[in-house]
Amino acid sequence: MRTSTRLPALVVAGVLALTSLTACGAGDSASGGKGDKVKIMVGGLDKVIYMPAMLTERLGYFEEEGVSVQLLTEPAGVQAETALVSGDVQGTVGFYDHTLDLQVKGKQVESVVQFSQAPGEVEIVSVEAAGEVRSAKDFKGKKLGVTGIGSSTDFLTKYLAVSNGVKTSEFTPVAVGAGQTFISALQQGSIEGGMTTDPTVATILDKKLGRILIDMRTPEGSEQALGGPYPSSSLYMQTEWVDSHKETVQKLANAFVRTLKWMSTHSADEIAAKMPADYAQGGGKALYAQAIKSTLPMFTKDGVMPADGPATVERVLKAFNPNLKNAEVDLAKTYTTEFVEKAN
Repeated sequence: MRTSTRLPALVVAGVLALTSLTACGAGDSASGGKGDKVKIMVGGLDKVIYMPAMLTERLGYFEEEGVSVQLLTEPAGVQAETALVSGDVQGTVGFYDHTLDLQVKGKQVESVVQFSQAPGEVEIVSVEAAGEVRSAKDFKGKKLGVTGIGSSTDFLTKYLAVSNGVKTSEFTPVAVGAGQTFISALQQGSIEGGMTTDPTVATILDKKLGRILIDMRTPEGSEQALGGPYPSSSLYMQTEWVDSHKETVQKLANAFVRTLKWMSTHSADEIAAKMPADYAQGGGKALYAQAIKSTLPMFTKDGVMPADGPATVERVLKAFNPNLKNAEVDLAKTYTTEFVEKAN
């Protein structure tokens, strides 16, 4: 956890051709006091792993904290990351592991609220390929779906492969997004399997299109697959922006921590009832509630970074990522507990 003076972030110049951002207006920047306005890009608003983002809005906690939040969405975390470093948004709800990857590229970002202690991801194999793909050792020669190249699903798939004796060059990652695009790729045989989250997982199992190969929706599943807690979904922001907008960041932390506490005291059915109906992806209320129930164990109750979590993430990334393998990563600069401690 950082406590000392930090280096300012190096912001990548350029404008993203994102239609969702065009309507926002580049001049609609955030302020640090009353009437705060913040744009947050989410790596898939309808994914259960990022549920705290929309749930906080639906519960009215952003408004109660006095901050105006515009939630935007991209299908993959890597695209949400790009929006942040380009300066199009002030925050990203995505995987914590991007903070390490960005640091070695000279961009200082940090997790300010840690939503989770496990990836919430599931490696699915199609029914047709289930006989020949029984573990990560069988990834060789296979086409495996990920949300996007360079995304956290891509990172984790590569780790599972190399930790089971399969080189990253021996299988083919295929960017298929999530939801219906992932399901279609599985049905059409474009991929033999892949990594995805709920409610996509629940839909695939309900339609009997695939089977679970590796389940990382719980701390126990994370321990078994990755050797420790793997903090994933979080609110991360550029360190320079955090330092200059502490009042606004505190309001965001207060809102998100309230949501995490609310989630820990309510049932999956009660949570599902608060979410937009179309987030069920056509599976119906009952199936959506089941998807939430399966994923709930991944979430923290207080937004605090789990002990030893950053070290697990660093070990996982260094196992396959040449950019990180021999790089010195300052984990203390990849997250802060300053704001969640005050919120709690």
